[in-house]
Amino acid sequence: MTLNDFDAGGDPSECDGKFHHNTERVVALSTGWYDKGSRCGKNVRIRANGRSVLAKVVDECDTLHGCDDDVVDASQTVWDKLGITGDDVGEYDITWSDA
Repeated sequence: MTLNDFDAGGDPSECDGKFHHNTERVVALSTGWYDKGSRCGKNVRIRANGRSVLAKVVDECDTLHGCDDDVVDASQTVWDKLGITGDDVGEYDITWSDA
């Protein structure tokens, strides 16, 4: 899982053409998992660090332009809800599934 900034400044989200506040529980899925937008607007459940959070799919992390095949880009709020802070970034057993 990587940290993503969904606020204005970059490109708007693929699903709805909008920017999202980093206080929202939102994610971008790698191209294969994004599945041509079939998960847009749907929730996924992310588990890590003994916690679980629901987050809405709003964007694609394009695997043809630097995104790994199994990446979930998540907002700061998702990281916070999972109890992962900048001080303990490292290797975590992170899983996700359709909610």
